[in-house]
Amino acid sequence: MKNALILGSSGGIGSALYDALQARGGAVTRLSRRESGLEMTDEASIAAAFKTLEGPYDTVFIATGALEIGPHRPEKTLRSLSAEALQAQFAVNALGPVLALKHLIGLLPKDKPCRVGILSARVGSIGDNGLGGWYSYRAAKAALNQLVHSAAIEIARSHPQAVVALLHPGTVATRFTEKYVGNHPTVSPQTAAENLLGVLAALTPAQSGGFYDWAGKEIPW
Repeated sequence: MKNALILGSSGGIGSALYDALQARGGAVTRLSRRESGLEMTDEASIAAAFKTLEGPYDTVFIATGALEIGPHRPEKTLRSLSAEALQAQFAVNALGPVLALKHLIGLLPKDKPCRVGILSARVGSIGDNGLGGWYSYRAAKAALNQLVHSAAIEIARSHPQAVVALLHPGTVATRFTEKYVGNHPTVSPQTAAENLLGVLAALTPAQSGGFYDWAGKEIPW
């Protein structure tokens, strides 16, 4: 790793990724709403932030996202679903990351290996959904998976050594998940960061566009 970029670097996982990458040496650039005014629901804000960057970047993590947005909470029943919650989830968890990927392409090397990890979630898997509920969050992550999968196909044409991967970090002990952990085993942000870096580093360009968990296992769409 020579030059890395992290979006969402003020969050639990994002800050742990920043620390882990810094410990590996090289330069690490961080962007977030708190630290640099990056607004992932506003493409103009994304474009302006990216104009200040100096690539190329060989390692990128898009570690943005939200489970609770404003007054909206994960829905337990269909009766709780609203258009406002769906729109908010899609803006934060699907549109923001893929628009960032759109503006990132010009900062990736075309003739050298590079890796882009984008945080998704297992609950975005349609094939692995046996419980229902969480309509807007599930749908937004499923949409993110499709958008990134399509983008990875296109990026491979101009950046044949690139890896673009959707990554599920597991249940991480952060403010993001503290209300919803229940009996699920959790890992620290530091452990999650090391797991994610290991998975991303092990993927090959042939696996670009895939959806993988923290152990490197492929997750069904």
